[in-house]
Amino acid sequence: ASIVQKRIIYFQDEGSLTKKLCEQDSTFDGVTDKPILDCCACGTAKYRLTFYGNWSEKTHPKDYPRRANHWSAIIGGSHSKNYVLWEYGGYASEGVKQVAELGSPVKMEEEIRQQSDEVLTVIKAKAQWPAWQPLNVRAAPSAEFSVDRTRHLMSFLTMMGPSPDWNVGLSAEDLCTKECGWVQKVVQDLIPWDAGTDSGVTYESPNKPTIPQEKIRPLTSLDHPQSPFYDPEGGSITQVARVVIERIARKGEQCNIVPDNVDDIVADLAPEEKDEDDTPETCIYSNWSPWSACSSSTCDKGKRMRQRMLKAQLDLSVPCPDTQDFQPCMGPGCSDEDGSTCTMSEWITWSPCSISCGMGMRSRERYVKQFPEDGSVCTLPTEETEKCTVNEECSPSSCLMTEWGEWDECSATCGMGMKKRHRMVKMSPADGSMCKAETSQVEKCMMPECHTIPCLLSPWSEWSDCSVTCGKGMRTRQRMLKSLAELGDCNEELEQVEKCMLPECPIDCELTEWSQWSECNKSCGKGHMIRTRMIQMEPQFGGAPCPETIQRKKCRIRKCIRNPSIQKLRWREARESRRSEQLREESDGEQFPGCRMRPWTAWSECTKLCGGGIQERYMTVKKRFKSSQFTSCKDKKEIRACNVHPC
Repeated sequence: ASIVQKRIIYFQDEGSLTKKLCEQDSTFDGVTDKPILDCCACGTAKYRLTFYGNWSEKTHPKDYPRRANHWSAIIGGSHSKNYVLWEYGGYASEGVKQVAELGSPVKMEEEIRQQSDEVLTVIKAKAQWPAWQPLNVRAAPSAEFSVDRTRHLMSFLTMMGPSPDWNVGLSAEDLCTKECGWVQKVVQDLIPWDAGTDSGVTYESPNKPTIPQEKIRPLTSLDHPQSPFYDPEGGSITQVARVVIERIARKGEQCNIVPDNVDDIVADLAPEEKDEDDTPETCIYSNWSPWSACSSSTCDKGKRMRQRMLKAQLDLSVPCPDTQDFQPCMGPGCSDEDGSTCTMSEWITWSPCSISCGMGMRSRERYVKQFPEDGSVCTLPTEETEKCTVNEECSPSSCLMTEWGEWDECSATCGMGMKKRHRMVKMSPADGSMCKAETSQVEKCMMPECHTIPCLLSPWSEWSDCSVTCGKGMRTRQRMLKSLAELGDCNEELEQVEKCMLPECPIDCELTEWSQWSECNKSCGKGHMIRTRMIQMEPQFGGAPCPETIQRKKCRIRKCIRNPSIQKLRWREARESRRSEQLREESDGEQFPGCRMRPWTAWSECTKLCGGGIQERYMTVKKRFKSSQFTSCKDKKEIRACNVHPC
């Protein structure tokens, strides 16, 4: 039998199968209602913030953005009560808006540093792509910060991407106790909150600015049916992240009223880790080996040693630290420490809470790194459990841009190179202005050292002949690689290409097709006809000259009749011609046998300016006589040559 609370949360084989499910009281009333008292603690305390992102497709399956889910870079600070980074019921500053909508911490960090008198430490940690990976694959991001009597509050935020304007974070977390001490540990489950600057309801909603801007508020399961956190029953939102704040050191004289417990003393005795690792990023080592046995078997001082191996030195100009480490020691039984002491590992991260809301249990484990030297049994616990409560408050955060894509491959195969990643604008600003958010990022990348020798190349050969015999072409030249290919890649070019120009290619004369033959220029006896063609392209650069553009050929219609009667007819026609010439001036026409003609039109323009063209003119019939028996009463056309001089 099983008790199923939700599709992915169920209880089985738990004794009597009794599970108490309680509704958690909501403490949110629209504002961060948490009175901040003056701090009476002394000295300073140093803390480590560790962020565990639990937002994944398994925990939040509805519309989970598989393509580029991520957490943006963490930004925050330790500050006084006179400065507020963000709070429920307040309005998002421009810095908070840029984190919420763009995932960019730049403006937020600028705002924090402008409050230098109220801020002790700026808290920063890297972004996480993708949003969730097992801890044995990727360590949780962390950052260290300090607090003092006046700057004893801690706030931070990180964007949940992609989203409209949804974030998670803490606001004004007080690390000073009313007993004038410093809080040893804070564990807080986080749900998303809305920055009030974008009205989107899904992870990848288009940009929709909220005008006027609304107050910061937690998301709830009843905000909108399309919301990925929607629950018609109004249940609590499953936590998307957990933050752990642990005190790692105290400095200066302390004045806490309550005496220190064992955990306080152990925490202060633990060696404080360095802020920065002295090992250069260009030196790649294996893990340290276990410590060797002490060189002294008596109570005289000796040494013990551990080693690590240098796997790669990416930059020969940067020296790598030693691969051996020594430590003073004494023989068995001579140490000031108890010989029966166990050496334990650090605790492994807490498991998720056993329930999704209300009170549950969680556990964590550690293992024995070194058993007691006297051979006794190690009695220290290797597992512990504690109660846990899932926080039901929630709030959203949104983004104008899509999430960042994966980094491209490094531009170099060895040595220093560059890599790039991109994102896109989800929607341009409503006012039509340009989106100022960056759409690409570039950063350096280090590949293994280039173990190559300089390329040994032959001299360049002579340039080849031009690829054409006239006009524009290309020519090439080559050189040879003299060094062996196995000694390393050679990126030098082995062939060059450039343009070449030879004298222009000859262009022959181009002409149109011949026109039709003209009519014979005689009505009887021997005459001639002509035809023409036109030059389309003059010869250039020594091309073939243009051939003739006018051709003539003989024509013969009929023999001319030579007898007296015909001669008389010609005289009669001549008289009629002279009479018609007189009538033409009066009747705007020309008289022909059987019809009256219009005057000849003017000669048309010559079809060419030189090289031989043609002109034409026309005469059309104006009136035909009914008694006419002449066949010559029809429209007439004359053609003549013009501009026959050479060009």
